[in-house]
Amino acid sequence: MAETLIEFPCDFPVKVMGAAQDGFARAIVGVVLKHAPDFDPGLIEMRPSRAGNYLSLTCTIRAVSQAQLDALYRELTSHPLVKIAL
Repeated sequence: MAETLIEFPCDFPVKVMGAAQDGFARAIVGVVLKHAPDFDPGLIEMRPSRAGNYLSLTCTIRAVSQAQLDALYRELTSHPLVKIAL
């Protein structure tokens, strides 16, 4: 039985939300690049919240394994600037 329903490699969107503050996007890009070195930061999608207090980032990476995704999510969810990682 397969351990995951995801077939690797695949394009995988990672959504990260945090307070809209200087350095948030740069910090998240740094974490993503550590786990997915081929990620192109120029393709990041940024959406501010209606009131502008929060920023949502969508980083679509080329995922190669479940272990890679697990490590990325662990680091993102433990980052002090991150409120939610989906």
